[in-house]
Amino acid sequence: MRLYLIAMQFLTIIPLPFDTRCQKDDLGRSLAVFPLAGLTIGALLAGLNWLIAPWLARPLADALLIAALAGLTGALHLDGLADVCDGLAARGGRERFLAVMKDSHTGAVGAVGITLGLLLKWQALVAVPVEVKWQALLLFPLLARYGQVQTIVFARSARQEGLGSAFVGGATASRLVVAGVITLAGAWLLLGFCGLALCLKVAAITWLLKAWSHRRLGGITGDVVGCINELNEILVLILLPVLLQVLT
Repeated sequence: MRLYLIAMQFLTIIPLPFDTRCQKDDLGRSLAVFPLAGLTIGALLAGLNWLIAPWLARPLADALLIAALAGLTGALHLDGLADVCDGLAARGGRERFLAVMKDSHTGAVGAVGITLGLLLKWQALVAVPVEVKWQALLLFPLLARYGQVQTIVFARSARQEGLGSAFVGGATASRLVVAGVITLAGAWLLLGFCGLALCLKVAAITWLLKAWSHRRLGGITGDVVGCINELNEILVLILLPVLLQVLT
């Protein structure tokens, strides 16, 4: 329970009635329950959808759900997406890329990245069949948080400080195994073979992006983890309707 609360404190801005002290390597240990935190975020989105969907047009309701997701997470992962986009746009090598990502200011390319990311996520959610919408709202944050675990475990840190290095220190194979079991079970219960297929897609794209980050930056950073999370959320929502047609 303590590790779950630590994960919720890190991944969301939901106020908790008590403070959970985070000791050395606790962030790494909490990776095991990141999928549960993602499932909790999804449950909050599904609850909000239940409240507003009967009263609002589908596109507006879905836009509010995407806005709520950004609010719940404090736009933490969107910031990572923006920083990686700015780094990609910067001229220079590894050190220049890392310096641009560390800059607290968001450049034009980063702003475009956030805008396109939100638009893609919104339109992809609109395209999800209404019959499986609540399952999708639970599933895509779950799979994306598993993608974070996969990104961090066995990774090198591109910096000596920062969130990336804090997580890498306590990340072990057992965290990945536990997170994987939770994720597979949740995906199967929610969408059966379609859910499992989406797990494989997320694992594949996460592996590719992680490999690119190691080659380009010499490891990962917190911004890279956030960027991969955003891309996985978009990927799941885009592929879900396609796989439903193929597998049913």
